[in-house]
Amino acid sequence: MLTSHHQGSVKHPRKEKLTVHHLRFSQYLAVLVLIILTPTGLKAQTDTRLEGLKDEALRMVEEDAKMVQEIVDMLFSFGELGFQEFETQRYLTGILEDHGFEIELGVAGMPSAWTARWSNGSGSPVIALGSDVDGIPQSNQKPGVAYRDPILSMAPGHGEGHNSGQAVNIVAALNVKELMEREDIDGTLMIWPGIAEEQLGSKAFFVRDGVFDDVDVNLFTHVSSNFSVTWGHTSGNALVSAQFRFTGETAHSAGSPWRGKSALDAIMLLAQAWEYKREHLRPPQRSHYIIVEGGDQPNVVPQTATIWFYFREVDYPRVVEMYDAAKLMARGAAMMTGTEIDTIMTVGSAWNRHFSKPVAEVTQMNIERVGLPEWSGEDVALANGLQRDLGQEERGLPTQVPPLRGPINLANYSGGGSDDIGDVSWNMPTITMRYPANMPGGPGHNWANGIAMATPIAHKGSLAGAKVQALTLLDLFLDGQTVEAAWDYFNDVQMADMTYTPFITPDDKPAIWLNEGIMAQWRERMRPFYYDPSRYDTYLEQLGIEYPTIRTRPISEDALGRSVPNRH
Repeated sequence: MLTSHHQGSVKHPRKEKLTVHHLRFSQYLAVLVLIILTPTGLKAQTDTRLEGLKDEALRMVEEDAKMVQEIVDMLFSFGELGFQEFETQRYLTGILEDHGFEIELGVAGMPSAWTARWSNGSGSPVIALGSDVDGIPQSNQKPGVAYRDPILSMAPGHGEGHNSGQAVNIVAALNVKELMEREDIDGTLMIWPGIAEEQLGSKAFFVRDGVFDDVDVNLFTHVSSNFSVTWGHTSGNALVSAQFRFTGETAHSAGSPWRGKSALDAIMLLAQAWEYKREHLRPPQRSHYIIVEGGDQPNVVPQTATIWFYFREVDYPRVVEMYDAAKLMARGAAMMTGTEIDTIMTVGSAWNRHFSKPVAEVTQMNIERVGLPEWSGEDVALANGLQRDLGQEERGLPTQVPPLRGPINLANYSGGGSDDIGDVSWNMPTITMRYPANMPGGPGHNWANGIAMATPIAHKGSLAGAKVQALTLLDLFLDGQTVEAAWDYFNDVQMADMTYTPFITPDDKPAIWLNEGIMAQWRERMRPFYYDPSRYDTYLEQLGIEYPTIRTRPISEDALGRSVPNRH
């Protein structure tokens, strides 16, 4: 059992298992009568319409391929960074409001965040659909070009592929909504964005501020190069993102440096201390840092300086242990330099992830039903071209769907990335469905991972993901068992000996100031390159890119085209 020393640790409010969750009082009375009159042990029956509606949903989503393409391409062209996703917000909420969804802006204290809800009948169950929307700094790249070739050099872009997930969710939800209206199916659809996922900056605040309080199941999606879904403890570390700010005293760096107290010295000592600490950390740890602020100019002793750390380990207690160790080192660095610790700020956080077995099983069944897209020769050529250019094995695009994966063996786990969907997963039944909208071989968080993301690869992969999402929604609304089974698993297995303790406190605020300066620098320069679907069929067409564009000269040639001799 995970234990906690963090004030505010609470058991999940749905820890006490109910046959039907969070019912309104009038609904509760009706259900109580049903329970009394229903023979013991009799399960709800699958709606006889389910299979026919799933077949119909597949056809309907396929007919919305153009909508998928436009959403994917539009968000790609925005290229917005975390906490600054305002063009994305305006565009997506406009679509959803036009289709009858109730929009709430600025949720959980984040101006670029939002939710969109639509209910039918009783409104139960409530199924949430989420996907991240933020980009990566310095990852601007022309789509369909299998080598480094930015639209705007050094500008932000979608070097993770977060421009595709909302197309998956929105197209699935709109088609399921149409079926629910026609067939008088009870339920609520809730669509939400993962804001500032790259900073792990939003989802814990969504949870803390009650955004998901009435949600029965959360279906999350994430871009990948293939379909996949997992259950139980999955790969990925828990994380705390924290900034340490020191203050000292200025002085003339040449005239009287002895009169100064360098805040930069303090953060450099802290960074060096952490490098020595690494030797004594477990292999699954992942820790890294950048200097956010290091002074104004070399001839002035820096009065203020800030260092930003990510501390990652497999679970809450071990991350807290790392964070506490860094705080002690910060005190020592301040003492050695005569400076003061101005601020220690939790900027973002993420729990490790545990996904619902019943929901994952249903999703895997639907993945196998949909299958991978039919890749064209051009799609495969783009993938091979990039892989060759990056020095990777040429393996093209996937042709087989992997099987459902269960829990990882934490004893053999070597560590990895983080996602704040973990916090959501410890508060309600949750899965992440990965869909095949990108290419294998990229390093991640890189311009190369944006090459496919406004091409037929992303369009086809996102469309396939929307089909799976639509089928899973229908299962949750109509199969009469998966939602309840998901809560049984959540209460009786996942949370049986677990307490969710947020890394953030009740007083912490989202770091909405992050990336403001970068986007202020780039937004107006990027605006002329926003996708215009009224004039161009695709973003590739708008940019005048021949698909695919593959390097024809040897990699050994430099940017000026001069031959560079091979060195052996």
